[in-house]
Amino acid sequence: MIMKKTTLLIILAGLTCLSLPAQAQKDSKTTYAKEVLQPYVDNGQLAGAISVFYKDGVQETCLAGYADVAKKRPIRMDNVFMQCSQTKGFCGVTIAKLVEEGKISLDDPVSKYLPEFKELWVLDEEKDGVKTLHKAKNVLTIRMVLNHTGGFPFEISAKRDDVRGGGWSGGAPIRQVASIAAASPIMFEPGTKESYSNTGIDIGAAVVEAVTGMKWEQYLKQEVLDPLGMKSSWFWPTDKQIKKKIELYEYKENAPAVWREEMGWQQRPYNDSHVFASAGAGLWTTASDQLKFYKMLMNLGVGDNGVRILKEETVKSILAVTTRPENMGGYSLGLTAPVKDSEDAWFGHGGAWGTNCSVNWHKKQLKLWVIQSAGGPQPWSAAMNEAADKFFAAPLGKSSVDEYTGRIGEK
Repeated sequence: MIMKKTTLLIILAGLTCLSLPAQAQKDSKTTYAKEVLQPYVDNGQLAGAISVFYKDGVQETCLAGYADVAKKRPIRMDNVFMQCSQTKGFCGVTIAKLVEEGKISLDDPVSKYLPEFKELWVLDEEKDGVKTLHKAKNVLTIRMVLNHTGGFPFEISAKRDDVRGGGWSGGAPIRQVASIAAASPIMFEPGTKESYSNTGIDIGAAVVEAVTGMKWEQYLKQEVLDPLGMKSSWFWPTDKQIKKKIELYEYKENAPAVWREEMGWQQRPYNDSHVFASAGAGLWTTASDQLKFYKMLMNLGVGDNGVRILKEETVKSILAVTTRPENMGGYSLGLTAPVKDSEDAWFGHGGAWGTNCSVNWHKKQLKLWVIQSAGGPQPWSAAMNEAADKFFAAPLGKSSVDEYTGRIGEK
């Protein structure tokens, strides 16, 4: 009779610090994030979150609390979540690819690829329901729609539910979004101001469609998601993925966080026919997949798996630094970016539900934060910034970690 051993895996549901089995990093053996987050997990104010600090081959990964408190389901690196506006950076990468291939220029008129943008009208004022407009003098360029200086609203009217006080009334195909935007008044002369706009990013995605002859999301999958091995990232998560998604929670002072079924800008169901791909905010992903994308940016176009997505100079010149005119702040192509490059410069993006990731390519550093926040402050933020500073200041390198691990093994 052969006896089978059964291994019981006990998961510490409060908070655990883990190292990932990726090829290019060592576990830092540090617990900077854990020390900050544990008290909030213990008192229930923080339902669940993921923190990753990375520098030059060494990584601290902390999984805090639950993806679903009611079901006592611990948060994991492979749980899907809505990254919202972090999708913009993915559009930026697809535009950057076409630029480096010589198929487009950032200063090309959008109308070169989408003829309906040849004539635009600027809203001067609206009084008693009457709009006063003037014909736009400036030429709208690809650069402008990707860095939020095109003058477009946050969302087009067809995607807003103004009757119910905001939120999405439903999506629309990317090409249709662009056409509606072109037929609607813009808020200012292109290139003269900045105003954050999902619409502008979708117009950029429509340019990609016109140039490639593919749906933008299919081009993204072919050129970015699949090569990087981002198999869990898509605009329509499967039913199986949704069952294990990171749930939304609203912060409450001196009380446990409260579960929210959905947000106004993200109505259920998440994967039926009313959902359309959006380059401005729509891509579901996992922490594991998101790391693959941002490490590619940190490594100047090369993924952890060795696949090159972009040339070094492409990342340095139009993703890692601003593409805006002077005095308009820093923003590149769908990514927040510094006005001037330096050894201390970071670039990346955040999302509406509180997620964020940014990288420093000079120092090979990365900070990733995953949370599904349905509102309220995040009182741990300042302490988490201090934890990140401690991690990056610590003398941690691959050799020092190996030496540390070796000493542990000798005891």
